[in-house]
Amino acid sequence: MAKTHPTWSASLSAALGLLAVLGVLCFHFPELLTSRDIRTLYTEQFARHLLLFGIIAAFVLGTSAILRNRGKRVALVGVLSAALAVLLGGATVHFDPIDATPFSLGLDWFVLSLFFTALVFVPIEHLLAVRPHSPLRPEWRTDLAYFFLSHVLVQFILIAVTASTRTVSALVAFPALQAMIQSLPTWLQFVLAVFVADLAQALLHRTYHNLPWLWRFHAVHHSSRHMDWLAGSRIHLLEILLTRSVVLLPLVVLGFSSAAVNAYVILVGLQAVLAHANLRTDFGWLEYLLVTPRYHHWHHARHRDYIDINYAIHLPLVDILMGTFRLPPRGQWPEEYGVMKLETVPTGLLAQTLMPLRRKRLFEAYVGREGDA
Repeated sequence: MAKTHPTWSASLSAALGLLAVLGVLCFHFPELLTSRDIRTLYTEQFARHLLLFGIIAAFVLGTSAILRNRGKRVALVGVLSAALAVLLGGATVHFDPIDATPFSLGLDWFVLSLFFTALVFVPIEHLLAVRPHSPLRPEWRTDLAYFFLSHVLVQFILIAVTASTRTVSALVAFPALQAMIQSLPTWLQFVLAVFVADLAQALLHRTYHNLPWLWRFHAVHHSSRHMDWLAGSRIHLLEILLTRSVVLLPLVVLGFSSAAVNAYVILVGLQAVLAHANLRTDFGWLEYLLVTPRYHHWHHARHRDYIDINYAIHLPLVDILMGTFRLPPRGQWPEEYGVMKLETVPTGLLAQTLMPLRRKRLFEAYVGREGDA
C-alpha cells in the first residue's frame, strides 16, 4: 500500500494540539512556567480564548485528516494532544493570584510567539517563497529547539543582559548628553536608538566574523542551509547574551527613554524574523533604506565574495559607513546558504552548543549533509 504523507491539516492539528497541552500546563503552573514580563502583554481572557481555539482547531483538522486517510499518524497526535489538553482542564483551569518568583520559564512566550509567527509567515512563505520548501525542511527540529530555548529562557536572558548593562552604565555616565537625548521627542529618540544600536550590533557582528574564537560561536547561526522565518532562531546562547548586552549598553548609557528602548526591542524581534524569511518580495528602493530579506540573505550566502558584507540588521546606512555594503542587481538571490566548510559545524542543538568549547574542528555528522533532517 502506498505511503501517505501528512497534509497541512494533519501537521497543523499536531502543532496546535501540542501547543494546547503546553498552554494548559501554563495555567496549572503559572509561577513556574510563565514570565512576569510577558504576562503584561496579554490578558487571562485572551489566553483562555486562544487555548480554546487551539483545542477545537486541533480536533477538527485532525479528524478531517484521519477521515481522508492523509497523515493519520500525525493527525492522531493532534487529536490525542487536544484530548489530553481537555482532560487536564482545557481553558477552564482555575488558578490563584500569581505569587512573585525570582525566576520562571517563559513557556507562555514560546507558545504565543510560535503560534502567531507561524500563523503569519508560514502562509506568506508558501505563496512568496524564494525557493519553495516545506516548513518541515531538513534540520527544522534543530531550529525549533533553538526557538524553544531562547523563548523559554527569556527571563534568564533579560536578567543577565540587564545586570551586565546596568553594571557597566553605572561606571560610565554622561549626564549632559543623557539630558539632551531625553529632551527629544520619543519618535526621534527611537530613530536615533535604532541607528546607535545597529551600529553597535554591526561592529560586534563583524568582530564575530573576524576573530576565530568568536566565529566558532557565530558559525552556529550561519550553519543554516535553509533560510526562512525559523532559521534566524539558530543562535548560540552565549552569543545571544553577548549581542544583546553590547547592543543595549549604548542605549542605557546614553539615557534613551524606556518607550524608545521598548519600541526598539519590538523592532528587533520583527526585523530579525523578516530578514531571514523565505520571501522573494521586491522591496525596490527600500532595500537601500531598510534591511530586507534579500539584503540579509546575501550575508548568509555560501559564497566567498559575500563573507564580509551586510552586517547591519536594520539600516544599510550602517554598512555603507563601515564599507561593508554590497547588494547584487535586483532579483538576484544566493544559490546556496551556510558556512564555507560545512564539516566544521555538527548537527543538533547540543552538539552545536558544545562545539565552540571543544578542540575538535571537523565532524562526521555535520550540517547540510545529505539525508540529515
